[in-house]
Amino acid sequence: MAAKTRKVSVKSKVWLEDRQGRIIFGLGRMRILSAIEKCGSLNAAAKDLKMSYRAAWGKIKVTEEALGKPLLLKSQGGHAGGGSTLTSYAHTLMDRYLALSRVIDTQADDLFESGFLDPQ
Repeated sequence: MAAKTRKVSVKSKVWLEDRQGRIIFGLGRMRILSAIEKCGSLNAAAKDLKMSYRAAWGKIKVTEEALGKPLLLKSQGGHAGGGSTLTSYAHTLMDRYLALSRVIDTQADDLFESGFLDPQ
């Protein structure tokens, strides 16, 4: 059966875990960082993602602690308000995560298309 006509496809998710099994980085944190970049602050990003500030900050903090590097540069409030920007490390992490995800997706697709479901 041709791959295009199959009713079954392969899907995968990629994330990084620490030794205790806690998620360190994955699609959710990728979305938070992307929203911070778009919105200019963690608070605005959390609102945009319809999640609490505390939840968003907690996820970023766990990642920073596990990796030992900051992901955000924070500026204090004032008349113009505070904000956050991504560190160069955060950009690198995001780029590498996307690259890893693409490689894994491609390899999974290739394996699946090579006859994964076909009888021997």
